[in-house]
Amino acid sequence: MKLIIDTNVLISSLLKDSTTRELLLNESFEFYLPEIVMSEVKKYLHYIIQKSGKTEEEIKKLLNILLENLNLVPIKEYEKDMDEALKIMGKIDEKETEFIALSLSITNDGIWSNDKHFNEQTKIIIYKTVDVINLLEKKSQSQDIEKKINKKL
Repeated sequence: MKLIIDTNVLISSLLKDSTTRELLLNESFEFYLPEIVMSEVKKYLHYIIQKSGKTEEEIKKLLNILLENLNLVPIKEYEKDMDEALKIMGKIDEKETEFIALSLSITNDGIWSNDKHFNEQTKIIIYKTVDVINLLEKKSQSQDIEKKINKKL
């Protein structure tokens, strides 16, 4: 499954050892995010350090580990879809335009975000963390059934 992740998901995974972090490290998913997210993380770095209780070095190390399973997409890859994305999100929250544009530009299953304003648009499927957990559980159950069938064959 391919998902675009919102900044809040990445920052949440840096704040504490959580299900969000585990999901981002799960290889069952392909995660994409606009590279601009890195400037957002940098902007909130002191907040992340303060809230997480980790040092800057620890946060940067953790971020690098997470980035091994995340695909940073340069704006040139989705800028052609920025006008359409602005039409979709402009009146809702213009700051989220890049996530919509990225979603329009690559084959994907939706955006993972816990921000409610994404739900005000109807063009892109939005998943909350609980939805991503449910997707993983369904995939696991499906694999278990397949293993049982293969054993019987």
